[in-house]
Amino acid sequence: MIDMQRDFVEPGGFGETLGNNVGLLRPIIPAVKRTIEAFRRLGLPVIHTREGHRADLADCPPAKRLRGKPNARIGDPGPMGRILVLGEPGNDIIPELAPTSDELVIDKPGKGAFYATRLQEELEMRQITHLAIGGVTTEVCVQTTMREANDRGYECLLLEDCTESYFPAFKQATLEMVRAQGGIVGWTTTSERLIRALEGIDG
Repeated sequence: MIDMQRDFVEPGGFGETLGNNVGLLRPIIPAVKRTIEAFRRLGLPVIHTREGHRADLADCPPAKRLRGKPNARIGDPGPMGRILVLGEPGNDIIPELAPTSDELVIDKPGKGAFYATRLQEELEMRQITHLAIGGVTTEVCVQTTMREANDRGYECLLLEDCTESYFPAFKQATLEMVRAQGGIVGWTTTSERLIRALEGIDG
C-alpha cells in the first residue's frame, strides 16, 4: 500500500502545503482497511511504503525540493514535524492503517517504491510475482511504482477504490492508461472483487 501517510492524507502535511484538499483522499480509507485486513486474514503479505527523506536532506535533490509552490517545502517545520522527513510524526502511516509489527515498511526517497530501496530484494526473497497496488496519489507514486514493477516483470493489479488523487480527473486518466492496449501496464479492479476472488467466492 503506497504512502498512506499523514503527510499526504491529513491537514498540515506536504499534500496540504501544495494547496491540495487532503479530504479528497480520505474516502478510500475504509476500502484500504478492508483490503489489508483481508490479506492478513488470508495470510498474504502486506507491504507499506512511506515517502520521506533523511534529516539532512542528502537524498532529496534540489530538482525535487524546489518543485511547485508550496507554503512549506520538504524539510521545513510543520504542525506534524519536519515535512516529509523520516521519523517525523507526519511521515507515519495514518493510525487507521498502521502496519503490524511483522509487516514490511519500505521507506523511499522517490516517487517510485523501487528507486533506492530494497523492495525488489524483499519481493524476490518472498517469491512474490503478483502485486495488488493501492494508495496515494494515483497518478504520481502509485502509477510510478506500478510502471517500475511492470518493467521488472511483476503482474500488477491496481485497486480502483483503494487509490485516490487530489485531482479526480487524474485518477480516472491513470486507470485508463494502466488498462489500455490490453493492459499494457496492468489491470484494474475493485477491492471487493479481488477479495472475493482470493476467498474463492463466485460472482
